Amino acid sequence: MLIEQLTQAGFDCQEDYTSSKQDIENRIAPYNGIVIRSRFKIDKQFLDAATHLKFIARVGAGLESIDVCYAASKNISLFAAPQGNKNAVGEHALGMLLSLFNKLNRADRQVKSGLWEREHNRGLEIKGKTIGLIGYGNMGRSFAKKLKGFKCTILCYDIQKDLGNKNATQVSLETLQEKADVLSLHTPWTPQTDKMVDAAFIAKFKKPFWLINTARGKSVVTKDVVSGLKSGKILGAGLDVLEYEKRSFETLFTEKMPKEFKELLAMNNVILSPHVAGWTIESKEKLAQVIVNKIVTRYRPNTK
Repeated sequence: MLIEQLTQAGFDCQEDYTSSKQDIENRIAPYNGIVIRSRFKIDKQFLDAATHLKFIARVGAGLESIDVCYAASKNISLFAAPQGNKNAVGEHALGMLLSLFNKLNRADRQVKSGLWEREHNRGLEIKGKTIGLIGYGNMGRSFAKKLKGFKCTILCYDIQKDLGNKNATQVSLETLQEKADVLSLHTPWTPQTDKMVDAAFIAKFKKPFWLINTARGKSVVTKDVVSGLKSGKILGAGLDVLEYEKRSFETLFTEKMPKEFKELLAMNNVILSPHVAGWTIESKEKLAQVIVNKIVTRYRPNTK
C-alpha cells in the first residue's frame, strides 16, 4: 500500500530489504528520501553518504535508530508514525494488565494440565486502583482513554508540562511513585529513559506495584525487576520489550541467555510478548498510511 500510493503520487520507489548498510551507503547518494524500519542505524557515516537526502520516514513510533541531531544539522526532515499504532499499543497494555490481574496465563496452563485451582487464581479488579503512566504522548493517552471506563484513578508523569487531560491527571514523579498500584511505561528510548527503571527507582514506590512495559526494553534493568519480583515489591510484570533486544528486534535468543532472563522466563506472574504491542493487522495499514500522508503533504513531486 505504501509503495503503491507513493508511486501514484509521482515518486520513483525502489525496494531493498536485504543489502548491507555499507552496500546501501555506496549507492544512497542520489536518493531524496528513504523509508525505513530498524534494520541498522542511520548514523553520521550513512548520512554523509546520502548527499541529496531530504527526508527519512520510519514506519513506526520511534526515531532512536537515527542520529537525529546530525540529521537536523543537514536539514533532513524526519517522520515517524506513532499515530498509526497508538490504539494497538493501548489495547495490548490493557490486555497485559487484565491478564496479570486475573492470572489468565497461569490459569490456562493449569486447566490444560488437569488442575482446577479456583482460589489460587482469584483475581483483582482494575476499578478503584491507581494507574501511573510515565510518558503521556500518543501511546500513554491511548492507554489512559481505554482505562477511563474502568473507574480507576489515572495519573501521568511527563517531562513536558500541561499534558494532563480529562483521562489522566498530570503529577510529579514523586507523587506517582507514592500513589500508583500499577506503573505503565510509554516513553521513547533516550539518554533520560535509558535504564530508568532500576533498583533505586523501584525502591521509591511506596506500595508494591504491577509493571507494564510496551515502550522500550532498554528503559528497564531486568536484573533489578527480577529482584523486585522476588521481594514482592513488584507484584507482576507484563513486558512486551526487553533490554536484550537488538535494533532489528529479531535476535533475542541467539546469544547466551543472562541468568536474570532465565529467571524471568520461569516466573508465573510475568507475561512476555515479542515486541508486538503495536503490531496488529490494522496498525500495519495505519502506520503506512500515516507515513504516506506525511511524505506526500511535504514532498509531493512536481509531475507537470
